[in-house]
This record gives sequence, C-alpha cells and structure tokens, in this order.
Amino acid sequence: MRNTTGEWNRRALQRAVLPVTAVLLAGCAAASGSGAGTGTAVRAAASASPGNAPGSAASAVPVDATGCDPTRSIKPSSSDLGPKVSQIKQRGYLIAGVDQNAYRWGYRNAQGGQVEGFDIDIVHAIAKAILGDPNAVRYVDVPAATRIPEIQNHQVDLVVRAMAINCQRMTQVAFSTVYFQAGHQALVPVSSPARTLDEALRGKRVCVTKGATEQDEITQNDHGAAQVVWADNEVDCLVQLQLGKADAVFTDNAYGSALVAQDPQVRLVDKPYGTKYFGVAMNLADTDLVARVNQVLEDYRKGPWQASYATWLAPYLGAGATPPPAAYLP
Repeated sequence: MRNTTGEWNRRALQRAVLPVTAVLLAGCAAASGSGAGTGTAVRAAASASPGNAPGSAASAVPVDATGCDPTRSIKPSSSDLGPKVSQIKQRGYLIAGVDQNAYRWGYRNAQGGQVEGFDIDIVHAIAKAILGDPNAVRYVDVPAATRIPEIQNHQVDLVVRAMAINCQRMTQVAFSTVYFQAGHQALVPVSSPARTLDEALRGKRVCVTKGATEQDEITQNDHGAAQVVWADNEVDCLVQLQLGKADAVFTDNAYGSALVAQDPQVRLVDKPYGTKYFGVAMNLADTDLVARVNQVLEDYRKGPWQASYATWLAPYLGAGATPPPAAYLP
C-alpha cells in the first residue's frame, strides 16, 4: 500500500469520515447452512449473473435444494388493524434499526444532524403510511452483527440497513419483498494493481464486517486471503484501510460505492459477483407488519424508489436503475 511516508495515514486521520409464523417459513422451513449462499443452486444462480444492474432483478430465481426462495415474501396488505401495526400506531412512532454511518444509505448528516440516505427514505415512507408522518421515527443505530437479535428481542420494529435476505436468516427474522439488489465486490487503494477479486484478496489483510453476508462468503471461500480483519461496520473497514491496517475491504457494490464516495483514494475492483437481495427485516411473529410494509413497497416502486435512487445512489452506481419487482408466496 501507498504508506511508505505515512502521508496517506496522516490525511486519513485528518479526513472527517462521515458520522459515524408459519407462512413466512413456508418456503424455508428446511433451510440450513451458511448465510452467504445456501446450497449449490443458489451459488450457481448467483455466479451466472455477475453483472446485474443495481436494483434490478436477477434473471434466475435462486431457489435452493430445500425449495427456499429468498425473493418471496407474504402478500401485501393496507390494513392497519393487525397487532403489531396497531401497537406502532398507539405508540405514535416507528422504532427503526438503521446504519448511521453508511454514506448515501443511512448516515447522520454532520451539518443538520438529521439521519438520511436511500434506506432512510424507505423508513420515512413506512412511517408516513402507518402514522401519517414520515418523521414519526425513533432511530436505533444497529451494527450488522446485532440486527437479528435486536429484531428478535423486539428492541426495534424493523431494520432497514441494506440487510441481505438469505435462507438461514429467513428462519430467524421475517423479510419484506426485495427493494434492492447488489453483489460482492472488493475495495482497495487506488494504488493497488489488483484487477480481479482474487488479486485484491490473495495474500492480503482483508477487512470484513461482522454479521454481513461477506463473513459467510469469505468463510466458505477465503479467496487466498492471508488474514481477515473484523470490523463492526463498513465505515470501520474503510478506516482500517486508510490506516494501513488492512489491504482490502470485502463488501458489496452498494456499500462499497458509498465508501468510494467518502474517500477518492479508494476504488472498487472489477464487477460485482453473486447476488444479494436487500429487504426490510422484522420479527417472525409480526406478519401484519410484514404485509403492511410490502404494501408500502408496492407503492414505493411506482416512483419514489427511482427518485430516491437518483438522489442518493445514481452518482456512484449509475443512472437508469429500476426497483426489483415484488415476488410473493402463494
């Protein structure tokens, strides 16, 4: 890395890194294995479409050997009479688990102090639909590794944090329909000669976010990584890279593009590979909230999604993306 004089390290320290139910289990009751890609059919389907445009749907549905399909959720409903939705309405605000350190996705604006980003726009849409006020939200900053326990323990109503849906997680929490699609990718300093993922990771110190699907992926296939450096959030991996304590970051093109937006001294390597489906995560028992959120996303795909993408992500992921279509359980 370009650190022989310590110049980049000093600049990195001076640079302000932005502040930091039975129906749901019907398709995945027998699912098992690691989270990144459960079963060979999933991995084969993912590798067949490495260059999918951001947000768009994959051409192949990644159904694994157990019949689990992570792209399907329960059918939408506009009813506010269910127990969980009624509880939220009575309380008067939504408790949303988010990332407050992911630039352009979910982060606290240093100037105004408000939490904003692509994921946060979805939270606003849910709050407006249920409570009539897009700002009736209490935000909880949740690291990737604690998302599932906080949902299971009812510490949050839902999590909107670029959370990937997979068959293992679907036995632990409930997911909405897919609202974004991404793929695995490596982040390196601009001075790195790496042209492929393996070149970026082989023999290197690789930073990975604990609890992210990249943790499962690199456990199954380390791509020749010499050492894994663990971090709680993607932005922490960026800091490790800036300080010369890691040689590469293994992430996805969604969060990776946010890191590039924060630091022009890093770049993404090659094209993303595999397929990650992002969904809103909720407690398995809260089927009424899942159905309500799916209805919100139905309406959101008709225009607000594109407007939010143009505002937050198009400058870094490219223009012209469309939301993945909804898929529902029978």
